[in-house]
This record gives sequence, structure tokens and C-alpha cells, in this order.
Amino acid sequence: MPRTAPHHRLVLAATAALAVASLAACSSDDAPAAPATTGATSTSAAPGTVTLVTHDSFTLSDGILDDFTKQTGITVKVVQQGDAGALVNQLVLTKDAPLGDATFGIDNTFASRAVDEGVVAPYTSTAPAAADSATHPGGAGLTAIDYGDVCINVDHAWFTKHHLAEPVTLDDLTDAKYKDLLVVPNAVTSSPGFAFLLATVGAKGDDWPAYWEALKKNGLKVADGWSDAYYTDFSGGGADGPRPIVLSYASSPPETIPKGGGDATTGALLDTCFRQTEYAGVLAGAKNPAGAEQLVDFLLSDEVQADIPGSMYMYPVSTAVQVPQEWQKFAPLAPTPFDVNPGDITEHRADWLAQWSQVVIG
Repeated sequence: MPRTAPHHRLVLAATAALAVASLAACSSDDAPAAPATTGATSTSAAPGTVTLVTHDSFTLSDGILDDFTKQTGITVKVVQQGDAGALVNQLVLTKDAPLGDATFGIDNTFASRAVDEGVVAPYTSTAPAAADSATHPGGAGLTAIDYGDVCINVDHAWFTKHHLAEPVTLDDLTDAKYKDLLVVPNAVTSSPGFAFLLATVGAKGDDWPAYWEALKKNGLKVADGWSDAYYTDFSGGGADGPRPIVLSYASSPPETIPKGGGDATTGALLDTCFRQTEYAGVLAGAKNPAGAEQLVDFLLSDEVQADIPGSMYMYPVSTAVQVPQEWQKFAPLAPTPFDVNPGDITEHRADWLAQWSQVVIG
């Protein structure tokens, strides 16, 4: 997004080292530090303390976690573990001696692995928004907190200036009239990049490698991460880059609304999206499971849910809160985002990344 402050939790935006044979990330490139203690290891939870193990992009507005403490008497310690892939990897490696009590940031590309590995304990939230959360199932013990779409974005001004119709679909991106116009983050090193790979798997099935070959022949550029793609290569990202088509988020366009008001200068192509959902849960073997359950419920509270669009650029799962007005106009969700079975992602992630790298990077 065209602000230098960190974007999507996903943001979903991240530049994370993802080995082809290991994990792919679904978190953000440049995320703000959470207003709490962070580190790679955790001490045992003191009475009245609950330790939240999360990704580097977790952040809530100042004072919100303090409100939880005021309401419950429980202090929250935040332990951050890199991107979503690194988070799940650490939760699996430490499941016999968990790093904390609760977790946030396991997403739908890693949910089945976390559940299968026994990382989270059974818990059904009693918060009023729990019914809304249940419409985004992630598996036993996972409570949906927020969701959003990774989509191709276009620079309206560039296309107007060049008298060229904007693309609409994934197939449009392989048309010769859009040659050398698209930039995406690397699927191996970027969470949104991997999400877009999944979108193409969902759209093309086993033929997805041929689609990427067509993109490559049409002048596709692959950037290391979301920030490079959006802020450097994208013409609508603030740096007047040369490419007017970029992979970003459905929630990116509102950030391009001029300071004085008006319309967003970019738009998301809603026929190109992959939906991400983020979950919270109580860690199996937690020292303070009761406190963890209260924290999971708090993440579904109106206070937190209303804060999520502004702090983490995702949609809240609760239907009791409203997203910002500009989101309703400039950041609508995709009506039919592409989908891939979470179990298939777990089984094929490494192979898909290896194949993508061979086809696209060479």
C-alpha cells in the first residue's frame, strides 16, 4: 500500500525465507512491531499472565491489550515467530514444550498441519461473535478471527493515460497487450506470492504450471517480496514504477485515496483472488489454558474486531462491527475467490513451490 507504514498483517504482506522443501508463508512483508515483549523463546507463564505466540505482523491499536488486562486481570505477553509459516513450524517443533498459552496467525494454508500435529487444544469460544467465526472453519481448536483476499491490483491512472482497457481475469494477464506490465512477489519468499500461486492452482488445477509459463512468456517480473513489487515496481505504489499491474490485496485500494478525498487510484481485480483466514487457538499443554481461552474470546470482542481493519488490514469475522466506509466502496471482497483444500496445501506445498521455482525462475 502507498504508505511507508507497515501494511497488511497478512497483512497478509511478508518477505519471509521459505525453503522450497519446507514452509510457505502467508503473512506480511513489512509489519509493525506489536506493543509487547517479543522473542524467540518464552518463559513459563506467571500467574495472571497469558503468553500469545503469533507472527511478526500481529498488532492492535495502543491500549487494546491493556483493556483486556483491565477486564480480566491477565497481562498479555506477545512472542513473535516470524511469518505464518515460521510460526506454525515453531509451534510444531515445540508442541511438547509450548512457547506460550495461546496462538494467533495460523491461517488456512497451514491450518490442517497445525491440527494434525496436535498443536492446539480443543476449545469452542463462547464470545458473541463465535457463531460468525464458525462460518470460517479451520479445524478442531482453531477459531477464525479475520480474513481477506490476495488479489491482482491495477493502476487506474496508468491505464487511462495509455488508453488501454484494464485486465479482468487471470487469463487476461497472459494477453500480449499486457506484456511486461505485471509484477508479483516470489512465491517461495513471499506470503502473498504463495497465495497467488494457490489462486492459480485453484483456477487451473493440474494445468497451473502452463499458466505460469504463459505469464513468464508475457514478460512477468518476479520481485523478492511484496514491498519491492508494490512500492518499487508498481506504478501506483507511490514510486512511479514501470508496471501498472501488481499482486497485492483487496484492501489495498483504499490506501490510495488522495488526502483531500476522492476515489482510490487503484483497484483490485476480484476475479483473481485467493482468500486467507487467520485463526487463534489455545496451545496444547498451555500453562494458563483458562487465560488463553479468555484471550481467544477477547479477539472476537467488538473492540478487537472493529480494530482489525485499521491495524491489520483484514476483514473482521464478526458481523456485528462495520468495516470503514471507504472499504465498502473500494475494498469489496471477491464474491467467488479461488480455493484450495487445506489438506492438499499441506500435502503438496513443497512440490508446488519446487515446480513453480523451476518453471518461473529456472
